[in-house]
Amino acid sequence: MEARALKKYIRSSPRKMRLVIDLIRGKNAFEALNILHFNTKLAAKDAEMVLRSAIANLSNNSEGNSFSPEEVRVKAAWVNPGPAMKRILPAPMGRAYRMKKRSNHLTIVVETLEK
Repeated sequence: MEARALKKYIRSSPRKMRLVIDLIRGKNAFEALNILHFNTKLAAKDAEMVLRSAIANLSNNSEGNSFSPEEVRVKAAWVNPGPAMKRILPAPMGRAYRMKKRSNHLTIVVETLEK
């Protein structure tokens, strides 16, 4: 059985989020939660929330079964780019430079381990 969780419009660049997601892809959910909880990157906090949500979705979708993180595996995790806000920065000689404040969409799919 599998379930997924999705968080959209996270205010960090997709490139920075992918560095964190690559650490947990394919791992046991308990191990992935530990990796994310003790990671110092800011993107790890959002990824931990989405992973906890995916585990809760798995428990809610099953017929009264609750799964502990030891019984769950991160099947897939990916990051898609979201919309970028365009902002203006002052530049020398009265000019203006454009700056993109990027965002991303994070999806995590978890599944139960076969017994």
